[in-house]
Amino acid sequence: MVGDGYRRAGTPLRAAQDEAGVPPGVWKGRGLAALGLTAGDVVTERQAELLLGEGRHPDADRIERELLAQGKSPEQARRVTVLGRPIEHNRSPKTDKAKERIPWLAFDLTFRPPPTAHIAWALMDDRHRRVLELCNGIAQDKTLAWLEESVAEIRWKAGGKERDRVKDGLVVAVFQHYESRATESRPLLHAHAVVSIRARRPHDGKWGNLSADSLMTHIVAADTLYTLYFMEEVSARLGWAWEPREVTPGRRPVMDIAGIDRRLIGWQSTRRQQIEDALSVLTDKYEERQGHAPGEKAGYALACQAADQTRPPKRTELLSLSEPRRRWRESAIRAFGACTVYRLAERARVAAAAVWARVRPVVDVALAAVDVVAVVYVMRGAFKRHHLLAEARRHLSYVLRGRPHEPGLDEQIVQTVVDDYICPASRRMMTADLRALYPRDTEDQAVLRPLTRKRTAPPYERARLAADALAARVHAVRRAERLRSRTRPRTVAVPAASRSHPRPFRTGPKDGRLLEPETGVDTVERTRQTLEAAAAQVAATLQDSRRAREAAHGPRPQPTPATTPPPRTQQPGTQPAPGRTTGGVT
Repeated sequence: MVGDGYRRAGTPLRAAQDEAGVPPGVWKGRGLAALGLTAGDVVTERQAELLLGEGRHPDADRIERELLAQGKSPEQARRVTVLGRPIEHNRSPKTDKAKERIPWLAFDLTFRPPPTAHIAWALMDDRHRRVLELCNGIAQDKTLAWLEESVAEIRWKAGGKERDRVKDGLVVAVFQHYESRATESRPLLHAHAVVSIRARRPHDGKWGNLSADSLMTHIVAADTLYTLYFMEEVSARLGWAWEPREVTPGRRPVMDIAGIDRRLIGWQSTRRQQIEDALSVLTDKYEERQGHAPGEKAGYALACQAADQTRPPKRTELLSLSEPRRRWRESAIRAFGACTVYRLAERARVAAAAVWARVRPVVDVALAAVDVVAVVYVMRGAFKRHHLLAEARRHLSYVLRGRPHEPGLDEQIVQTVVDDYICPASRRMMTADLRALYPRDTEDQAVLRPLTRKRTAPPYERARLAADALAARVHAVRRAERLRSRTRPRTVAVPAASRSHPRPFRTGPKDGRLLEPETGVDTVERTRQTLEAAAAQVAATLQDSRRAREAAHGPRPQPTPATTPPPRTQQPGTQPAPGRTTGGVT
């Protein structure tokens, strides 16, 4: 709660926070009303100790004094202040002390903006700093509200068999921090939202425990929603735009503020470099010992080990926020020059204008659904709805670049995926059959090669190849429908160019002819009639033009027979290739 500041024995929490340069924590969440607290109130040391350390009412001391004055015994007064199951029940006199269960009383959710936001916050003037802090707070509040309304569940009965939405909401203590734990401190604007596990049940109003697995499985979806909201707030208030940056080749890109010098990202990410240096040493030792490169789980364990080994101790010097901001600016000026630092805001505005000139921030739900299902399917194989939701929010971030999205648009994309491209993989998981989106001829099956041939590529690279192939297929079928040309021999469900759900073509029962979804008209016959009418119209136009030219300049000389090109013919029983025309009709 003090950040990385040093707290001397006997120093009050509020005084230690002021000396460390971090603001005091504040209460947030709709569940505060049931405790008599108000959003924005300062988190006192005693309140945090009672709620987050003992699972009791934050104002338990006052409540106990009132009950004792009414004649209640100390045991009765204390029991009234306990929210849900007392932590004493985790200890049993018949149980070995080493086997005692440790009570889980809170979750620590960390909200951290993209890297370039830290740089802008640390090196720009106070006006930009305050705006970025405001955007960060708004994005946090909106994300916590989504967790309250759509994710948080409470358990009751033996073993937590019954679950339901919380009655009032969550109780959260938010602590704002400003620095990383690198040896040489660097700006890292982030907040720790400590969510109390205590919440009220909806059917009887009693206090119980939140479902840990329900909240933790939606952490990535909450993180992508927070990033999406933060980008929108920054673009709306400062006019900046965002662009993707590839950190590791073949991995997911991150969204950065356009115009921020990329060299400053390396200057800011010294802690990351420390972890990567230690990780390379640990990886070499692992390969030497095991005889092969670490897999995904082993790589994650090695990364955690590298982070622990390189974690420096907390600093003991006490600084206000103005002091580290001065140091950060001087360090950046020494490394890259004053022009780079003082023109950050100007370059961000110029870069934003260039982004909006070349990027059209329009969301096509059909193409978004195709992109989401391809990426999630290739990277995971089997997945759940929250995986689709997280990827849909990433897609909105990439497409909109900071422009606001319509409420519920992410859920609409996910529902389109579930309705059109999903089949069950097991009792709890889903999967996608991408081959069902393609005809069975050789030409269209070639687009599936990124999934089957380039297995050495990173999963995200293969996912992007699959998503691009699907998008190309959607564009091709849309163009075929728009031009009324002959489509593929086999039907394919392709959404229309709107935000409505896709409507597949209907295939005739015997001859496989494609029929329009509403009228049932044979599309091949209509295409033939359309082409004949267009050919007649073009021929009439050419005839009129030739007559007018001859009347003005005389007849045009005819070429000799030797130079006359042979006529184009078509063998009986063959059809023109899709996308090509005959007889000069386009």
